Amino acid sequence: MQQSTSLHVAIIMDGNGRWATRRGLPRPAGHRAGAAAVRRVVEAAPGLGIGQLTLFAFSADNWRRPPREVAYLMRLFARHLRTEAAELTRTGVRLEVIGRRDRLAPVLVAAIAAAERATAGGTRLRLRLAVDYSGRAAIRAGALLPDVDLLIRTGGEQRLSDFLLWEAAYAELYFTDRMWPDVGAADLAAAVQAFHARERRFGGLPEAAAG
Repeated sequence: MQQSTSLHVAIIMDGNGRWATRRGLPRPAGHRAGAAAVRRVVEAAPGLGIGQLTLFAFSADNWRRPPREVAYLMRLFARHLRTEAAELTRTGVRLEVIGRRDRLAPVLVAAIAAAERATAGGTRLRLRLAVDYSGRAAIRAGALLPDVDLLIRTGGEQRLSDFLLWEAAYAELYFTDRMWPDVGAADLAAAVQAFHARERRFGGLPEAAAG
């Protein structure tokens, strides 16, 4: 049964490059597979009680990667924004891109603006893509989002990597070894189930002890 959509889930989508390398494929193949994983997770989110989904697509530090890889990622972002906007609109997903835009190519900035306009009426899911994003910079600028309930990181690493530092102050953290391109609806469901099994006290006492 579909749950009420109230959770804010954030995901650090890690492992695209390693996924490709382990298969003897070029790194861009991992990024393409990662884009397909985004689609699967977005489709599954509302049915799992997720009303807000924030995905870490490209950090401010990712500019340090090889220029060819960065250029490919930017083209991939622009292409998927153009091709997915109609489906997001049809399914009631409102898209917002957070992070700096002054360092992005004009064609990508235009694709972002067009997708945001097209999906502005969506009420089923608030989807945010963090591109050229830094949590520290967001705090300094006061560009803060609603508190995160559950923060997921794929790919086996266990750190926040400058993602939603303020908003994740009391988030439940969930780490998985699965590479992002392998993630699907079942993985998201498992993370949400683990979240619901935890007791969130926000610095207080368990109910039994408080009584």
